[in-house]
Amino acid sequence: MVNIEVNGRTVQAEQGEMLLPVLRRAGVKIPTLCHMEGLLPSGACRMCVVEVEGAPNLTPSCAFPVSEGMKIKTHSPRAVRARKTIVELLLADHPDDCLYCVRNNNCQLQDLAEELGVRQRRYAGEKSKWKPDVSSPSLVRDPAKCILCGKCVRVCEEIQGVAAIDFVGRGSNTRIGTAFEEGLNLSSCVYCGQCINVCPTGALREQSHLKEVIDAINDPERMVVVQHAPAVSVTLGELLGLPAGMDVAGVMTAALRRLGFDRVFDTGFSADLTIMEEASELVHRIQNGGKLPMMTSCSPGWIKFVESFYPDLMPNLSTCKSPQQMLGAVVKSYFAQREGIDPKKIFSVSIMPCTAKKFEAGRPEMTQHGLPDIDAVLTTRELARLIRMRGIDLAALEPDTADTPFGERTTAGKLFGASGGVMEAAIRTAYWMITGKELGNLKVEAVRGLDGVKEARLDINGLNVGVAVVSSLGNARKLMDEVRAGRSDLHFIEVMTCPGGCIAGGGQPIGAERDAIRARMKALYAIDDTEAVRTSHANAAVKRLYDEFLVKPLGEKSHHLLHTHYTARKVLV
Repeated sequence: MVNIEVNGRTVQAEQGEMLLPVLRRAGVKIPTLCHMEGLLPSGACRMCVVEVEGAPNLTPSCAFPVSEGMKIKTHSPRAVRARKTIVELLLADHPDDCLYCVRNNNCQLQDLAEELGVRQRRYAGEKSKWKPDVSSPSLVRDPAKCILCGKCVRVCEEIQGVAAIDFVGRGSNTRIGTAFEEGLNLSSCVYCGQCINVCPTGALREQSHLKEVIDAINDPERMVVVQHAPAVSVTLGELLGLPAGMDVAGVMTAALRRLGFDRVFDTGFSADLTIMEEASELVHRIQNGGKLPMMTSCSPGWIKFVESFYPDLMPNLSTCKSPQQMLGAVVKSYFAQREGIDPKKIFSVSIMPCTAKKFEAGRPEMTQHGLPDIDAVLTTRELARLIRMRGIDLAALEPDTADTPFGERTTAGKLFGASGGVMEAAIRTAYWMITGKELGNLKVEAVRGLDGVKEARLDINGLNVGVAVVSSLGNARKLMDEVRAGRSDLHFIEVMTCPGGCIAGGGQPIGAERDAIRARMKALYAIDDTEAVRTSHANAAVKRLYDEFLVKPLGEKSHHLLHTHYTARKVLV
């Protein structure tokens, strides 16, 4: 340990530790626009500069190690003046459209301008002229609002292993761009939205489907149905002033009815349906010499990643559609027949924690008889905007339950929201399918938690089954390289595009701390601990669907409605 002096008081730190975390731990708020927890410092924004006694220049605290006896002033007039000047220079080349920006009141540049007392424009000149890139089905990139912090580049390359964007040009011509300055739709982008979650301004945002959804709700000729994903109910509250991790499923359902949706369904139902199909597919592959390891297909960013970077491993992907698409498919077939409604008059909406779901819903494979399974996708953020727009107070609503026939779910389906949840639900049902018995302890601790890579060995009737769970595509890339190189001890692999799974998806609250993400995961585990029905094969509503319509898992009708195929993609890299 070493002792340093911070603003006149002694603070302890680890030898070689960077100044920034030491100062924050000591209760000193140091602003930064480029720092990313867990990654090496870049020192790009210089907002975190402090004054170190004896140093001729201001020092970036994120990239300067502590040493014994250092004396630091964090908010000296010189340091504060430098930070203020940086903000003023950024604002000089920033659009003056805060009132129209989707990040208004949730913008770090705006917050710093307020905090540092920027009240007038001291620097003026011709502003850079950039056009937004709206080519992506999921994301909008607005270079005019980019402050070159580099966080989007780093999360895309260092965490996701995709590298769809990078710094282009030099000096005052530096910008963030794609290969050959093409649109995001032609890049290696997988539409995960992690860049949105780290962007401090409105330079990145999701493609909004709010207008289409509102127009459909206001159309008396349409039946508008909505489904909500397992992770949404434990994150929506954060955007509306409630504690992190609070499960608001009941009042969210009531709010969706107030918004005018004709039917409210739970994607947890189709998560259980997915497990019935996916576990059946896994058992079939194991027992019949099929392609192993089988890899989950619930995460659309992951699917595009395989199509783009590992096309040789596409046969390993499960053919199952994601829960979103499965529910969309049965709504426009079974539900339409049951209710006597023309499928063309059904407008199917999903509330998802994921921006890539917008891309998935528009894939040509996700249609039947020329109709898309899903017509529009709203992120958790978009739903919060719609709720605020209509003046609905969640705290004043009485909890309600989802509609039949797709309103019943098990806790296994709810676990889909966290990394390892699909694996745990599949293990429970695969064990039952192989042995005819329930897994003794339904908790599979080895696949739980926020670790990016988790592995386990399971004994199922003498069969030694190897499973792996990875979240973030950077971790997935490492495992895929092992599989490509011949690793053969794994039977089933779950991959979630976003670190931690859907609870930290690209459509979730922006800038969430690790503690908030952990609280969301804890809430899902608490639901699994307290509710009675915990296995997908015990979902009575799923059983009825098979009895009345699908006949059996992997059957002809389920294959047509609930399964799909994927194709290799060429991308600019």
